[in-house]
Amino acid sequence: MTTAARPAASHRGRLRFLALAGVYAAIVLACLGTLAAAGDLSLGRQPWDNLLKSMAEFARPSFIDVWFGDPRLEYRSDDGTLLRVEDRRAVEASFLAALGRATWVTFQIATLGSLLAALLALPLGLLSARNLNAPRPLASAARTVLDVARAVHTLVFGLVLVGIVGLGPTAGILAIALHSMGTAGKLFAESIETLDMGAVDAVRATGATPMQIFFHAVWPSVLPQFVSNHLYVWEFNIRDSTILGLIGAGGLGLLISEAVSLFQWPRLATILMVVVVLVMAFDALSRRIRQALL
Repeated sequence: MTTAARPAASHRGRLRFLALAGVYAAIVLACLGTLAAAGDLSLGRQPWDNLLKSMAEFARPSFIDVWFGDPRLEYRSDDGTLLRVEDRRAVEASFLAALGRATWVTFQIATLGSLLAALLALPLGLLSARNLNAPRPLASAARTVLDVARAVHTLVFGLVLVGIVGLGPTAGILAIALHSMGTAGKLFAESIETLDMGAVDAVRATGATPMQIFFHAVWPSVLPQFVSNHLYVWEFNIRDSTILGLIGAGGLGLLISEAVSLFQWPRLATILMVVVVLVMAFDALSRRIRQALL
């Protein structure tokens, strides 16, 4: 490109960016306008009072009752009749034990689902990578499968799979795997497309088979990126799997559903704290692994 042509190309690039920004702004205004016209932007009745009440209940997570709960909490009817007596410390200790089991189930769903997704995505990513020149029908089919997998939400897969395999972690594992397969496959394909094709062509020129080309020229170069991508998908699935219990796939989602349906905000605060700690711990671990791969 000549020196005179560069300013013109830069100007056209800025105009295209401004045009896209204008389209985006128009889409946002259309969304706001249609919602406002339908009256769907309302915050409901007494939103600030409800917010303050909820925040006050969230501020005292239920796990505190293990130490400071009333060992003889009385429940009475409106006329003062004693209905039952509850040891809050024992009840909360039992809940925390159930929370620990649910956390382990959630981790199992995310881990096994992510691994299955990676195994399914690897061949599809290889076929989708444009620089490996896979046969066009196979490449198109692989890209279509990955696009469909990404387009269907994990919850939708979960709803279908619960009806097929029944309630429990198996449905959650398969739901995580099918949706994450699309994301992992795309990330794998993009990693392969960044390869220096000189090394691949050199191995191919020796008459190597496709499998030999993959293991000698492709795999060693993309392995660090593959591991990094897998850790990213795994970390995302730990968050995603926490809601699968809402549809009967087990794990923390079931406890979240129960807490929300019964307006038990202190218990929900405890559950969310566990989710945050779990994600932060895994994020720290995955960061260390990524740094080791550099």
